[in-house]
Amino acid sequence: MKLTVHGGIGEKGRTCIGVEHDGIRLLLDAGVDTSARGAAYHPAITRAELERTDAIIVTHAHEDHVAALGWGLANGFSGRILMTVESAAETDATLAAYATPEERALARQAPVEIIAPGADFALGSIAVRTGRSGHVVGGIWCHLSADGRSLGYCGDVVPDSPVLAMDALPPSDLLLVDASYGTDRIPAVERGAAIRRWLAAHPEGAVLPTPLSGRSIELIGLIETPLAIHPAMREALAQQIAAATWLKPGAADILSARFAEALLWEEGRTLPAAALLVDDGMGLAGPSKAALAQARRERHPVLLTGGIPKGSPADTMLAAGEAEWLRFPTHPTLPENIALAAASGADRILAHSCDAATAARLANDIPRLVTGLKPGDTIEI
Repeated sequence: MKLTVHGGIGEKGRTCIGVEHDGIRLLLDAGVDTSARGAAYHPAITRAELERTDAIIVTHAHEDHVAALGWGLANGFSGRILMTVESAAETDATLAAYATPEERALARQAPVEIIAPGADFALGSIAVRTGRSGHVVGGIWCHLSADGRSLGYCGDVVPDSPVLAMDALPPSDLLLVDASYGTDRIPAVERGAAIRRWLAAHPEGAVLPTPLSGRSIELIGLIETPLAIHPAMREALAQQIAAATWLKPGAADILSARFAEALLWEEGRTLPAAALLVDDGMGLAGPSKAALAQARRERHPVLLTGGIPKGSPADTMLAAGEAEWLRFPTHPTLPENIALAAASGADRILAHSCDAATAARLANDIPRLVTGLKPGDTIEI
């Protein structure tokens, strides 16, 4: 097998990994880089390459993994699209925020083949195995094998989520780890405790912009102070909480009880004395745009808990001292990635979703980590 980097290695965002073997060409994810403009916004892949691509496997419906799907269809891709039923249901909302109307329409019209995690299948001579990622409801990792060689692709994973379940990855010869958090060593329990303390110290409430899938239900399970959401989030959150097969035992009951207590807030109303969850996590789209603007005008507390793209409203407010940031763990910490790499038995490791400097630092702690790769580079498996 041959791997080609189209995005997400040597950079943060637009995750897109090409795999080729025995005449079969596929892409693992097709995301955008919300910090970029122009050509760097979409994966670094030509029209000719897209026309020759047989399939795209989408690991989950966050913008850095799926928002270039319609763009790919507009630029020559006509192959199979594979994802879980939950990701398929969420993709349109992601494209509404991060793709053009024309790209969104093409993606809505394209047929999707449903992946059930744990149900093996094949693309030509490439055997594909998937499992739950622990990152979002509907999120999967992928394991590809052919001719005795194998590739493990984490996508975005959370090995120790208190809410979402992650299945163990099989051994592989080459493993791509989710390095979104770089060298961060702080465990999830410590991060969660810090967020609880911060919210308890702000009884007037706070705006917490968050992605609709994944982190939102994690925060619902974490927050002990009064909780509020935007009405547009209710159906999607209810569906995630009801998806018990993706959750750890007992999590659905806890989430359902907290969700039933949530207040509702919408644009034009006073910000509540509660932890207000609004999507997306950056203030670029969804109800968080209005909520952050109102919080800025009224000097209302804002707590950021995830990645913050440069130039986003969240980034602007943080730089101005109008928001605070406490990372909530929805990606692996460094000790978790060390453990994933060791368990895989892989003789080579690649780090996705981080820039080149971060990958170089990770190499000090993760043996066999290959650094220096960038979009356009290839590697034989």
